[in-house]
Amino acid sequence: MSLAVELNVKKSVLCIRLSGELDHHAAEELREKVTKTLEENRIQHIVLNLEQLSFMDSSGLGVILGRYKQIKQMGGEMVVCSISPAVKRLFDMSGLFKIIRLEKTEKKALETLGVAS
Repeated sequence: MSLAVELNVKKSVLCIRLSGELDHHAAEELREKVTKTLEENRIQHIVLNLEQLSFMDSSGLGVILGRYKQIKQMGGEMVVCSISPAVKRLFDMSGLFKIIRLEKTEKKALETLGVAS
């Protein structure tokens, strides 16, 4: 199974919805798409919706951490939402939740960033 990436800009927030598997094959493509969108738009924050993500490996964590650092350097924040139990466990084990906030829904994540969905 491959990775489907949906990028949606709402005001100054880039919503990234991932479905399928985020592994080393898909990580580079995701990195390129997100970096291009960040460069072309006035993005302040990222909301990462992982509801449909069934699998992620360490290269997936790496690409997420890289985008976190990128948005943080711009003074923004990354929020993860709608995470599946298996992927949540990976985030817990890696310590990513110490730096990236988790919200239950995309709507709630957007509200915390000051954007009504």
